[in-house]
Amino acid sequence: MPARPCIRGTVVLLLAIVLLAGCGHDAGKKAEAKPAATATTAHKGAVIGVSLLTRTHPFYQDLEQGLSEAAEARGYQLLVQAGEFDVARQKDQLADFLVRKVDAIIVCPCDSRSIGTSIAAANAAGVPVFTADIAVLAEGVNVVCHVASDNVAGGRLAAKAVAEALKGRGEVAIIDHPEVESVIQRVSGFEAELAAKYPDVKIVAKLTGRGMKDTAFRTAEDILQAHPDIDAIFGINDDSALGALAAVEKAGKAGQVVIVGFDAVPEARAAIADGKIFADVIQQPKEIGRRTIEAVADYLAGGQVAPKVLIPCDLFTREAANRE
Repeated sequence: MPARPCIRGTVVLLLAIVLLAGCGHDAGKKAEAKPAATATTAHKGAVIGVSLLTRTHPFYQDLEQGLSEAAEARGYQLLVQAGEFDVARQKDQLADFLVRKVDAIIVCPCDSRSIGTSIAAANAAGVPVFTADIAVLAEGVNVVCHVASDNVAGGRLAAKAVAEALKGRGEVAIIDHPEVESVIQRVSGFEAELAAKYPDVKIVAKLTGRGMKDTAFRTAEDILQAHPDIDAIFGINDDSALGALAAVEKAGKAGQVVIVGFDAVPEARAAIADGKIFADVIQQPKEIGRRTIEAVADYLAGGQVAPKVLIPCDLFTREAANRE
């Protein structure tokens, strides 16, 4: 009789071990079913508000495509709008994004300083802000990451092209757009390169064309009138360069004034192939879009995000155009 309690105790012990093993097996399965979030899986279905400078320019169309393709691959929803060079309109767009409680905001500022109040509002609401192509210059605001071309290096490339075309000597004008940070960087690089390496190439005028073809056309006309012997014009984007080309042709000076632009959009490439524009600095807008979404994904996944990502530029010349 004393042996029976022993047997029962052994059976109970064995059953407990089996049950515990089974529970451990189930727990392992559950752990495997819920892997840690990654930049690809985190916040799938996240809604991102995007306000571009414009949707009419080929550069921004390509940038938007890069954003869209990268967002689709991660299951993100983009709400894409554009300020169309109007900072007040862009501020309204960012305010609407906050009302809609987006998970992040991407902005290409129409005005690098004035947009600061909208960035501050997003900061206060706890919505992370990212900038693409154009940075924010307002003080006291937080931008998680800025992704753009290396515009200083691009400006230096433009200066080298001008100096090469002028054989190291001549007068040059800049059609500027000083409200925009990316342009400030381009002009800074352009001026620094000429000052350091080409002292006989003199900048004699720097006037705004607001990055738009019609305004740049009128600005170029003013430059040609004030400086009839001008040798070259640097347009800070292709609308500026193409506007300058139209003014030069209207003045009967085609082939006499060297024009260098920035962007290498199809119309400018055609003008370069025809020898009407000397060269263009070429950017990678799709890559800027892709890398911006990558930065958003890393942030939402809780990863480390670099405060600035610069994408290299290159020079597009007639030789390159003829290879296309």
